[in-house]
Amino acid sequence: MKFSILITSFNKGKYLDECIKSCLNQSEKNYEIIVCDNYSDDNSNSIFKKYEKNIKLIRKKKISTSSPINQIDLIKLGFESSTGDVICLLDADDYFFPEKLNILKKKFLENDFYEVIFDLPLVKNLNSLKKFKLKNKKQKYIWPTIINTSSIVLTRKFLNECIEKGIFEKFDFLEVDFRINVYARCIKKNFKVISEDVTVYRKVDDSIMVNIKKYSKKWWIKRKEAHEFMRNFFLKNQLVYENKFDYYLTDKISKFLL
Repeated sequence: MKFSILITSFNKGKYLDECIKSCLNQSEKNYEIIVCDNYSDDNSNSIFKKYEKNIKLIRKKKISTSSPINQIDLIKLGFESSTGDVICLLDADDYFFPEKLNILKKKFLENDFYEVIFDLPLVKNLNSLKKFKLKNKKQKYIWPTIINTSSIVLTRKFLNECIEKGIFEKFDFLEVDFRINVYARCIKKNFKVISEDVTVYRKVDDSIMVNIKKYSKKWWIKRKEAHEFMRNFFLKNQLVYENKFDYYLTDKISKFLL
């Protein structure tokens, strides 16, 4: 079993060294590291040069003003260049613990039904580390509390299916982690959530969610997109979408704000 670690990056030079180093320190050695970058203009280039023998670097200009769309584009680009059986997504400001790949390998080999494995990361805020809690176990509460990108590991088959099914199309406000959470947890239901501490998710000031204040105009628009995304895929898969009242309330408020 070979792992492909796909790191997406834009101006994350402050954290990039720790991120790449955490991949190189894995106890499981059958992996490749692919870094996809939107032409960062900070100190990222010096970090790329430092690890040029250890990583495959792919650069592409941004295709959108939407950060989620740019990240999805980089992931698809990295996936096309990857050769692994299992894909690990990693934001450049997060990092892995040394046993992550080894633990994941055992989990996938134990049961081939699972195509997606989520872990509950340790959330790093300044100098504190706190365990992420998955509060919303019912599908109708899946947003905004979701398992973040760096805690998502999926088979090559599953990621390819996401692309073919249009999971990553449209909806400028919806990040890749939300889309995969919905498809794996609500539609396919072929996932496992592990309790081992294998990922550190760093809360930074320039992250997408940090910059969207609760109940703001952007928050309501994002919530409407989340509803529409889920509703569309539930209908396509002949499933009942249970959250009709919240959907219509969100729709009315977002239209009023526009």
